[in-house]
Amino acid sequence: MSFRSQKLINSDDTLFIFIDHQPQMAFGVTSIDRQLLKNNTVALAKTAKLFGVPTILTAVETESFSGYIWPELMDVVQQKPIERTSMNSWDSDELVAQVKASGRKKLVIAALWTEACLLFPTLCAIEEGFEIYFVTDASGGTSPEAHDAAIRRMEQAGAHPLTTINALLELQRDWAKRETYDGVMNIVREHFGAYGMGVDYAYTMVHKAPQRGSFPHEAPHPAGH
Repeated sequence: MSFRSQKLINSDDTLFIFIDHQPQMAFGVTSIDRQLLKNNTVALAKTAKLFGVPTILTAVETESFSGYIWPELMDVVQQKPIERTSMNSWDSDELVAQVKASGRKKLVIAALWTEACLLFPTLCAIEEGFEIYFVTDASGGTSPEAHDAAIRRMEQAGAHPLTTINALLELQRDWAKRETYDGVMNIVREHFGAYGMGVDYAYTMVHKAPQRGSFPHEAPHPAGH
């Protein structure tokens, strides 16, 4: 039987919030490679979807400054974002109402930029009694120094750092959970580099699974041809 700890995130006590993953916000990020940032953010959204964790999507000044949320993220989350003008999403009555209506006290947050749109709601939510887990590699700042300073400030306030792969494995925890096992492996293979390559190797070389992406001439011919 799996051990359940209140120190870990669980699918039934956690809410994911994605804040301002928009082009103009990404243009200003220098603390992480932008393609890696997008890869991690989409993987995080797939993780929430796989485990049935509710998700809130919010955007700032979409048509006047920031642009539309990345289509790859929208394809996974498939909900209308909460539109805001404030850098602090906790100023949005709609967002706070949705958070409180969920009944969940653990919030997993990723945002652009770390030093504003992640930091501000994190501090406000902690003040209202929520337990915050911020995803460092699905968030980004305008400089490494700004990103790191915000992380230190959030940690000092009691928030907990996570990475995307950390969130995925923490929700799975036990490889005997067969209902999500294949989904986890698919996310790993699509988004997590060397780990995913290792999974492909184990599938094909150790467990003798069929090779994915074979050349057409290697595929079996239809019967009668």
